[in-house]
Amino acid sequence: MTAKKKTSSSKQSSRGSPSIRTTARNPALIRGMREEALGNITRRHFLQKCATGLGALWLGHEGLLAGSSGIERDPADPIAPLAAHFMPKAKHVIYLHMTGAPSQVDLFDYKPLLEKLDGKECPQEYLEGKQFAFITGTPKLMGPQYPFHREKKTGFWVSDRMPHFEQVMDRVCFIRSMKSDQFNHAPAQLLVHTGDPRFGHASVGSWVLYGLGSENQNMPGFVVLLSGGSKPDAGKAAWGSGFLPSVYQGVQCRSEGDPILYLSNPEGMPRDLRGKAIETLNEINQRTYERMGDPATMTRIAQYEMAFRMQLSASNALDISEEPESIHNLYGTQPGQESFANNCVLARRLVERGVRYVQLFDWNWDHHSNLGEDFSKKCKDIDKPMTALLLDLERRGLLDETLVIWGGEFGRTPMAENRGGMMADNPGRDHHVDAFTMWMAGAGVKPGFSYGETDDIGFGVAKNPVSVRDFHATVLNLLGMDHNRLTYPFQGLDRRLTGVEPARVIKEILT
Repeated sequence: MTAKKKTSSSKQSSRGSPSIRTTARNPALIRGMREEALGNITRRHFLQKCATGLGALWLGHEGLLAGSSGIERDPADPIAPLAAHFMPKAKHVIYLHMTGAPSQVDLFDYKPLLEKLDGKECPQEYLEGKQFAFITGTPKLMGPQYPFHREKKTGFWVSDRMPHFEQVMDRVCFIRSMKSDQFNHAPAQLLVHTGDPRFGHASVGSWVLYGLGSENQNMPGFVVLLSGGSKPDAGKAAWGSGFLPSVYQGVQCRSEGDPILYLSNPEGMPRDLRGKAIETLNEINQRTYERMGDPATMTRIAQYEMAFRMQLSASNALDISEEPESIHNLYGTQPGQESFANNCVLARRLVERGVRYVQLFDWNWDHHSNLGEDFSKKCKDIDKPMTALLLDLERRGLLDETLVIWGGEFGRTPMAENRGGMMADNPGRDHHVDAFTMWMAGAGVKPGFSYGETDDIGFGVAKNPVSVRDFHATVLNLLGMDHNRLTYPFQGLDRRLTGVEPARVIKEILT
């Protein structure tokens, strides 16, 4: 019996691999075999088999650490809904980001003194020790470029560029005292969306999905929609998962073609055959997991299965042509086109279906010049749709459980930009980190309320400053999460969205 086994083994060896004699005459083949063998010795193999056994112990501990924040995730079901730290006021978030940063002094932060001082040189006391993206020398103050008036119900000042939005200002909570420390677009966008101006950190949506999961297992829990003709300066990092597992990153959806890339089956691939292919692939991945124990393999299985389920549910959710004519009139939508209006309808359809976090980016708000025609056009693009979104959510009973956020990555200066010391013929405003405006509406925030103030010309915060970290802590609080407890182990630290510096929840704006 032993002899037969040896013979069988010898034959199998001669068919499946080169003989020793052949190999010895082929140094290149020897090198190739060695490289292949080394490639099969993964980090996990090494750590599991190292003499002390500490490697395998650390890998096991590494998996447990993911639950040090009180979150225990099943790799086979990574976005399953989880209980919050405490009773949440919001179940969903729709974040409307105006990429490039709109001018708050031309929309919501009216300053009569700035209007009076239009064309005067900016006092040096405001410029000393300050750094701007493009302003040099002594710029001139520039008053609001459009007429302001008071909204009747709240008494808030509003520009005539927002005639529709005026109807819902009594549902909105303004934060007029936001501050940033990044005056360039990409770092400022990363700060607002990931809590850090550098690449490699997890976005707010990723943290929320990691901490809470999603109610709809047939859809991504974090969806991204773009309009305005381009993506944010920070690119996909603005909705990336950073050091969190990749399953928590935002999924970008499109207005044309497949709403999600590769959602449709390839030509000649029927759905039942696609299903069988995924079953087979998952069996292979399951065996790999049983052999290697890598949780990422189970996550991969879950992602393949979700992608298959999404073929039906996502296509339906992202088809706004199903909406009645009254909704298209309300939002000003045109199915089949890329637009902010279409994305607002999509955002409502997504939260209706249990999607946890929906991020809209609307590009081209960077008005260094042309605060006239270009700025007016952008205001017109968003005024009606974002108003309709609030009204539509309210009518459907969704505003009570959906937090809607609006804002840019920083503000704009109360001075006209004088790039190279010269003011443009059609003036605009430079980047400004010392003061800008954001607003929130919906679940858990005080409607018709204003928090914080800027000084008499809108240059700096005069009352109740709010940092980006404070903003993040408040958003997590509304979702029922303590920002100090929501952590993830990475590079020896328990990472938080709000970082290591103090952050506070803005309790004054909460109901």
